[in-house]
Amino acid sequence: MITWLCKKFDDLTPHELYAILQLRNEVFVLEQNCIFQDADDKDQQSFHFMGWLNKKLIAYTRIVPAGIVSDKVSIGRVATSPSVRRTGIGKELLERSIEKTKELFGNVPIIIGAQLYLKKFYESLGFRQSGDIYHEDGIEHIKMIR
Repeated sequence: MITWLCKKFDDLTPHELYAILQLRNEVFVLEQNCIFQDADDKDQQSFHFMGWLNKKLIAYTRIVPAGIVSDKVSIGRVATSPSVRRTGIGKELLERSIEKTKELFGNVPIIIGAQLYLKKFYESLGFRQSGDIYHEDGIEHIKMIR
């Protein structure tokens, strides 16, 4: 049974923060082989949506209020543990993140910077491409809006 939590940065425990950084590092730096500055000073103003299974963080998104990344609310740093891939957890994570965003901010547009190969996945969740392909950390991305 997955336990879902959403917390502001100041409400995270040291254990939760460490687990978030560890999962983001595992997925974005090691798995995707991207060297980038993950600590970007946006975490402190964001909400951290977490899925825990047996005391292990297996799913995560960062929900960023409007005015920080974009003029719209954004969902980013979408990460699932390799140990739970192909189980539907990614879709559940995004569906729950969208619902949490609505709960926090109302039914407002949501922006994401999606990796191009995940375009159909995000379209299945109601996102539509809203810009040209761009490269971020050597990976093709597109802006999408819901």
